[in-house]
Amino acid sequence: QVQLVESGGGLVQAGGSLRLSCAASGSIFSINTMAWYRQAPGNQRELVADITSGGSTHYADSVKGRFTISRDNAKNTVYLQMNSLKPEDTAVYYCRFIIATMPGRLYAAWGQGTQVTVSS
Repeated sequence: QVQLVESGGGLVQAGGSLRLSCAASGSIFSINTMAWYRQAPGNQRELVADITSGGSTHYADSVKGRFTISRDNAKNTVYLQMNSLKPEDTAVYYCRFIIATMPGRLYAAWGQGTQVTVSS
């Protein structure tokens, strides 16, 4: 069993910054892609950013230049540094890991979500 625990959400004024963290624990052989998604009320869940095991990153156009995703493989942790926050960044943010519990056995695990609210 693998658990993902998120932290770092909260309320911030427009232009401010927050740093989200998501740590995995449990029976883990390796972690492939780590990603952050978000879901605002009435909207579908969308990909914000992801990072491969090799460190390659990808960002949604709406956050490019403002958000930075990084990972610490030794800690099975992914981070999302969010700068220049806008009210439209308000959402519940979820982490998602592609985890191998043994070689060749992959599955997607999700965090419980953390609320980010940006006031204007």
